[in-house]
Amino acid sequence: MLSLFRWLSRRPLWLLHALGWGVGWLTWALSPTYRRRLAALAAQAGIAPAARRAAVGEAGRMALELPFLWLRPADQPLGPLLRVEGAQLVDAAHAAGRGLVLLTPHLGCFEMCAQAYAELFSARYGPITVLYRPARKAWLREVTEASRARPGVATAPASLAGVRQMIRALRRGEAVGLLPDQVPPEGQGVWAPFFGREAYTMTLAARLVQQTGATLLLVWGERLRHGAGYVVRFQPMGEALPADPAAQAESAAVVNRAMEALIRQCPQQYLWGYHRYKAPRAQPAE
Repeated sequence: MLSLFRWLSRRPLWLLHALGWGVGWLTWALSPTYRRRLAALAAQAGIAPAARRAAVGEAGRMALELPFLWLRPADQPLGPLLRVEGAQLVDAAHAAGRGLVLLTPHLGCFEMCAQAYAELFSARYGPITVLYRPARKAWLREVTEASRARPGVATAPASLAGVRQMIRALRRGEAVGLLPDQVPPEGQGVWAPFFGREAYTMTLAARLVQQTGATLLLVWGERLRHGAGYVVRFQPMGEALPADPAAQAESAAVVNRAMEALIRQCPQQYLWGYHRYKAPRAQPAE
């Protein structure tokens, strides 16, 4: 499998996206569970049938672009493939002398967002620290850990030690990145509405902002057609988080509404097959 990843990483992006479209539909055809979940979650959110169908192929494109993103040589920038909107928001946040918390859902090319930030801003503002969970399979864990530790990108494990690492980064005025629609372990979230249904939602994003005074922004990377690259969009939050750290459920609801607003901008590139409403797993011991 690792050899296949390496071979794919050397293919042009347009070819990976073309192959990915087919892989997405093949996965849909072979997995009844995936078909039911994708259809149910997209319908619950009120997503039009055309966008639901497009999401099948886009999920495959997401999977096939990963070798390119993960195994691309460190000296090969994304630059020619990037367009950026809202860069002034990042500059303004750092000019205020505070750290920056960036939130992105499983939308578009979310794996690319940290790399894009690193290329665009790390020389001026320091690295971005991203939260990650180690893969269960050894070969995949080796690939992801090596790939995410790219120039300008630091990684923090999804543990208490990782949270402390992110707090230190924010207090140095750096940026951290989170996927707030990822189901956290038991005890690290609260139940809050997400597209009209209660979903177990992380409280970490709000706690980082409340503890450090960091600025909170949204970011997502739209995948362009025919392998033309990506548009990275930095956007403000639609509403402020509660000032009271005890208002965890309200804070989680605010974050979920922000994620919903991003997803509705491009619903065909959201990962509707992700099991967003599952019960949290037991928290591993430190």
